[in-house]
Amino acid sequence: MSQASTPTDRLPMNRPVVFIHTNAKQRLGALVSAHSFRRNARDPDAFEVRLLEAEHSAPLRAAEGRSFLRGGHSRVWHMDDLQSFTPLRFAVPDAMGHRGVGLVVDPDVFAVGDVGELFARDREGKAIWCRARPGHNGAPDYLATSVMLLDCALLPHWRFEPMLEDLFAGRLDYVEMIELRREPRESIGLLDPVWNDFDRLSPETRLLHTTKRRTQPWKTGLPVDFTPRERGFGPIPAALVRPLLRLWTAHARYRPHPDARQEALFFALLAECLDGGSVTREEVADGIRERHIRPDSMVLVDRYRGHLPRPSAAAA
Repeated sequence: MSQASTPTDRLPMNRPVVFIHTNAKQRLGALVSAHSFRRNARDPDAFEVRLLEAEHSAPLRAAEGRSFLRGGHSRVWHMDDLQSFTPLRFAVPDAMGHRGVGLVVDPDVFAVGDVGELFARDREGKAIWCRARPGHNGAPDYLATSVMLLDCALLPHWRFEPMLEDLFAGRLDYVEMIELRREPRESIGLLDPVWNDFDRLSPETRLLHTTKRRTQPWKTGLPVDFTPRERGFGPIPAALVRPLLRLWTAHARYRPHPDARQEALFFALLAECLDGGSVTREEVADGIRERHIRPDSMVLVDRYRGHLPRPSAAAA
């Protein structure tokens, strides 16, 4: 088992912790992410990096096949969905014993700056820090919880199993949960966008988020394995759109990332992981066999080994 996947039930509280929540489909990306946080920190011993894995969560496994609401539409929970890890971002306070500071990130978030700067910031007494994304999914005040800095002592109401039960009992809509709509607005601070930079690699970027699922660079050419959001289009209700989405999913493939430097970044980091032993060749081979990572991954590892791209002003 890789170091990054050490269980999180007992954590020393004297250091902040970076939690990368993931599932089997995204685990290789999560291991590369873990490496990126350590390699780009001035003091990598000042914090821990841990994985929170969906397959290790008994409450998530037990929810298989249960219905829940997402934006008012009924969906069915499946553990094999590409993003089945997302509820785990709300498990961080429990994992920390509701003490200390945790940073939770998606498995497609890669540090290109020093996360120590984020841990050292003045949190101003706020429980949650995240990035605003006005207009995303049609919400003028959308909050992106894919990167959250959490003061766990200020989140006593974040109890993972009761939150999940509320979700699957229909008392809590997934959108309400994931967009923090039930959190007091005064308890939330806004991070500078560079701490969750959506598919933009610039000199200012600190955490790069390859957030567009269709263009994740380690999946280019593979069949799409995520569930599109079931939403209506104008007068067409979601129930009629659903068969079209299933048809699209059956034939769609991942596309190349529009910024070739972000592909190079991932595979240069993966090469470092392989050379340092935090990822094994067997793990890459398994990922290729399971279609979690593109089949030419080792070719790209060899191409980009030792050639980590630097952010350029042109990307700003």
